[in-house]
Amino acid sequence: MKALGMHSTPIKIGTRGSKLALAQAYETRTRLMEAHGLAERDFEIVEIKTTGDVILDRPLSEAGGKGLFTKEIEEALMDGRIDLAVHSTKDMPTVLPEGLELKIFLPREDVRDAFISRKFQSMAEMPSGAIVGTSSLRRQAMVKRLRPDLEVVMYRGNVQTRLEKLDKGVADATLLACAGLQRLGLASLAASPIAPEEFLPAVGQGAISIETRVGDEATFNLLASIHDEKTELALACERAFLGALDGSCRTPIAGLAELEGNQLTFRGQVLLPDGSESHEISESGPASQAASVGLRAAEALRTKAGSAFFEAVLAASNH
Repeated sequence: MKALGMHSTPIKIGTRGSKLALAQAYETRTRLMEAHGLAERDFEIVEIKTTGDVILDRPLSEAGGKGLFTKEIEEALMDGRIDLAVHSTKDMPTVLPEGLELKIFLPREDVRDAFISRKFQSMAEMPSGAIVGTSSLRRQAMVKRLRPDLEVVMYRGNVQTRLEKLDKGVADATLLACAGLQRLGLASLAASPIAPEEFLPAVGQGAISIETRVGDEATFNLLASIHDEKTELALACERAFLGALDGSCRTPIAGLAELEGNQLTFRGQVLLPDGSESHEISESGPASQAASVGLRAAEALRTKAGSAFFEAVLAASNH
C-alpha cells in the first residue's frame, strides 16, 4: 500500500454495478490516474448493489424515491469501506446524510434526452396509440404533454434492459439520456437527440458527481484536480431549484442552468403527471449566486403554478 500525499492506495471507488455506473467509475479513475500519475492497481472499484437495482416492478416514487440508488453506497462511504462514491447527479437526493458531502463534479456531458426506436426516427413520426416506455415521471409527463395520443408505459431497468425491451416489442420507443449512451459507446442508437427547448432535461442530467466524507481532506484534495467548476455552479442552481420545489421522485420537474461567462441562465418546469398542465420559468443572474438563482426560480414557479397545482400533483402521486 503506498501513500499519495496523505492518501493511501488502493483508493476505493464505490459505485452501482450497472454498465453505465461502472463506465462512470472508470472515467473517474482514468481522470485521477492522469491527474496524479497513478496506475490502475492504485484503485479498487467496489460494486455495491442498491435497493433501486433490485426493485424493478414499480416506479421509484412508489418504492421510496431517489435515495434507493444511493443508500447502500452511502452506508459504505460512512463506515469507511469505500473512499468516494461516484453517482449520476440526477439520481442524487437534494438532502444528503449527515457527514457526507457532494462537492466534486466532472465536466458535464450532453444534457439532452435521446429518442430511441427501432421503428421511428422521432416522436413526431409515431402514429396515434404507439407505445413509449419510460420510468421517469418527467419524461412520462412531457411525452403526454407533447403527444397526448401516445400510450406511455412504465419501463424500469438499466440501459441494456430497456433496449432489449424495445427489441421484444414491449414498447415502440423509449427515451434515454444522451450522456449515458455516449459513456457506453452507444451514441449511434439515438435516433434523434431532443433539444432542451422542446424537452427540458432532468436536474443534473449528464453530470457525474462524487460524494465524500465531510472532513476527509486527503480524498477531497485528491479529487480537486478533476473537479469542474462550471458544472458545479450549474448544478448548484439546478439542485437548489429542485430542493425548494420537491426533491423526491413524485413531481415531474425539469431544470437546466447554462453558463455564459460570469452569467448564469436557468430554465425550470413543473408538470402534472398526465401532462395536462405545465408551468415554466426562466431566471438569470451572476454565476457566483447560482443557488440563489435556483431558489428564486423555484419561488417564482411556485407562485405562478399556484397551490392548487401542487395539490393536484400530490393527489396524482398518491393514486
